[in-house]
Amino acid sequence: MSVTGSGPLAPPRAPLRFPADSDPLYTVGQVADLLGVPPAFLRRLEAHDAVRPSRTSGGQRRYSRTEVQHIDALSGLMADGITLAGAMRIVALQTEVDELQRRLAALEAGGR
Repeated sequence: MSVTGSGPLAPPRAPLRFPADSDPLYTVGQVADLLGVPPAFLRRLEAHDAVRPSRTSGGQRRYSRTEVQHIDALSGLMADGITLAGAMRIVALQTEVDELQRRLAALEAGGR
């Protein structure tokens, strides 16, 4: 018998599916604990359209890993004294630069 559980004695299994980075998994409390910020900070970010968490059928906010990383970036910039509007612009520009660098690398790889 195989150690991995496949073989003649094991029934076929569907491949494991791990949540995508965009799947809404984390509650307000979990994100607040992970990042060391008060829950009110997360609500403020939503009120200013800095993040748009998903909602459960009961209306509870759920954040994805991507959103948690975005909030962490905003929080870090704001801890350095940058306003929310400034932090949002910096994060947006960094995202744009990252995308342009990815596209440039793909073009360079295709031209070799």
